[in-house]
Amino acid sequence: MRPLDPLSSIKMKLGAVIVAAVAVTVLVVSVGTGAGASPVVSALAAGALSLGLVQLLAHGMTSPLREMAAAAKAMARGDYGRRVTASSHDEVGELARAFNAMATQLAEVDRVRRELVANVSHELRTPITSLHAVLENLVDGVEPADPETLRTMLRQVERLGALVAQLLDLSRLESGAVPLQRRSFELRPLLDDAAGETRLRTTDVRVAVSVDPVGATADGDPARVHQVVSNLLDNAVRHSPAGGTVELRATRSRAGVTIEVSDEGPGISEEEKSMVFERFYRSDSARSSKDGGAGLGLAIARWIVDLHGGDIRVEARQPHGCRMVVVLPVVKA
Repeated sequence: MRPLDPLSSIKMKLGAVIVAAVAVTVLVVSVGTGAGASPVVSALAAGALSLGLVQLLAHGMTSPLREMAAAAKAMARGDYGRRVTASSHDEVGELARAFNAMATQLAEVDRVRRELVANVSHELRTPITSLHAVLENLVDGVEPADPETLRTMLRQVERLGALVAQLLDLSRLESGAVPLQRRSFELRPLLDDAAGETRLRTTDVRVAVSVDPVGATADGDPARVHQVVSNLLDNAVRHSPAGGTVELRATRSRAGVTIEVSDEGPGISEEEKSMVFERFYRSDSARSSKDGGAGLGLAIARWIVDLHGGDIRVEARQPHGCRMVVVLPVVKA
């Protein structure tokens, strides 16, 4: 029972409690005097009723604090599902709503942590299991140490190294431990370098680069922007059919720079557009592919773009395919 919840401050509630206690006291004494009761009896009855009323009203005022104490103890045990009734409009009600918001955030952090541990374990276990099997066969003499077997082992080691590097990058970005080295840089050399590195990793997909206008520049950390472009190109090439073309285009305007990476793959459904930038999220086509990646590239790209104050989004490409759009704003002096 919380009859004082509509009041907007603790001061008003305390005043209401005092006024109610005085009113009850005066009323009981008046009634007792009119009935011819002893002043002592009237005073004792008035005091008892006043204390009962104060206890009732105070219980409603402090019940959110007791709920928060119980919920905090439960959270210390790992139970993040407890919430506090936040019907009051005063400072205690604001505290209760802030507590509920904090509990929701902690529950989400705990969920992400559990998923991260599970996903990292899964991603690490796959190449480690492959390496273990191959090495065991080599040691037992089941297979010879031929170049193809060694190349397979090297690919698994490279996959492990790439995953660890991505995890470290994501950890640094999320903790804010990666300061941006902002400066003005020319776009064409950076895009050509990223496209060249991608061409070294695949010969089945063509990468076309265009910059408008020629000699256009951008404001930001060129090393981090290069990382974003490389991640987007890797995803685009991975999902493009053999013989397809990935277009890497950059345009400069007064508002900033827009970088687009377009592929000819199956595209991304509307339901998945809001999830592709989550850590370890992979589309159905990526899950079915042996080299589908760990699902960290787009999460890292989003963090880098956010640090630049920019925007990254997914668009559909006609008649099929996907277009990843990065917008980097102009840094105002």
